[in-house]
Amino acid sequence: MKHGVWYHIALSHRRDATGEEEPGRALWYVEAGRAELRDEPLGQRKPGTVRVRALHGAISRGTESLVASGRVPPSEFQRMRAPFMAGSFPFPVKYGYSTVGVVEHGPAELRGRTVFTLHPHQTLFDVPEAAAVPVPANVPASRAVLGANMETTLNAVWDAGPGPFESVAVVGAGVVGALTGFLLRQFSAASVTLVDIDPGRGRVASALGLAFAPPAQAPLDCALVVHASATGAGLATALGLAADEATILELSWYGNTLVPVPLGGAFHSRRLRLVASQVGMVAPSHRQEWTYRRRLEKALGLLADDRLDVLLEAPVAFEDLPARLPGIFAPASGILCQRIDYS
Repeated sequence: MKHGVWYHIALSHRRDATGEEEPGRALWYVEAGRAELRDEPLGQRKPGTVRVRALHGAISRGTESLVASGRVPPSEFQRMRAPFMAGSFPFPVKYGYSTVGVVEHGPAELRGRTVFTLHPHQTLFDVPEAAAVPVPANVPASRAVLGANMETTLNAVWDAGPGPFESVAVVGAGVVGALTGFLLRQFSAASVTLVDIDPGRGRVASALGLAFAPPAQAPLDCALVVHASATGAGLATALGLAADEATILELSWYGNTLVPVPLGGAFHSRRLRLVASQVGMVAPSHRQEWTYRRRLEKALGLLADDRLDVLLEAPVAFEDLPARLPGIFAPASGILCQRIDYS
């Protein structure tokens, strides 16, 4: 991405002497390479909503780096709107979709509960009651920030189909790639290998009970190959690892970047299938029985595994977030899930 000058504006948000309601503060991407914190007046809470005080959040490095650098193509402006997003693409925009907090005001059954919301990065906010999904008691609030990633992963596993798969390769061992490999191994007897150019990702694979290989040593003739590296080179690797009539499941989103796809050679004669997966719709195989809410609840439940903590980076304080964003988004940072702490 283009690196400009990132800064944040610290604004007072405490209740003043007049007794006015405390506003929230939110992260806004204001132009390519620049972000700031802004006050967000809340006013009186509306019926049917809950007021949530954020505890933890997470940066979606892939999508948010594209948003932060203004690389959302105009054709996708509407489809890329996140729940509770404010502003409009390209800028200024309040964007994000992973916040875990505590319900301060709302119905008795939710008051005091720890909930996950698909809300941008903000200290205090109101959402409809149905949008505040309780975090299971056996899932720490800090790990629940992976909820959106796990939901994407669950949808991808559904898109992959029931198999059976003897050998699976996942190219790109970022958060979504690692979680996809983890779920595929949990749901099947397949041998799953994470493939990445960074040898340090071998530690992640080992922690999750998966094999690891650099591209040159990755297993060939895989019945399913998942691509999640967001690079043309990674997609070429994925195609090369596939067996005859195999499925290559594409999870990467490239924004407005044109990516070469090697569809010459033996692509057609081997009858390969290149299939897109995206969380914006429930996978067709589950669409009749599963709602968005049910899918998210299932994803949160799947986070009850201590091994997944390997994906969480040391937290960044919300106040410091704008100044830290260049390093978080840097391609060579090696950061997996960047957690945000609000207190």
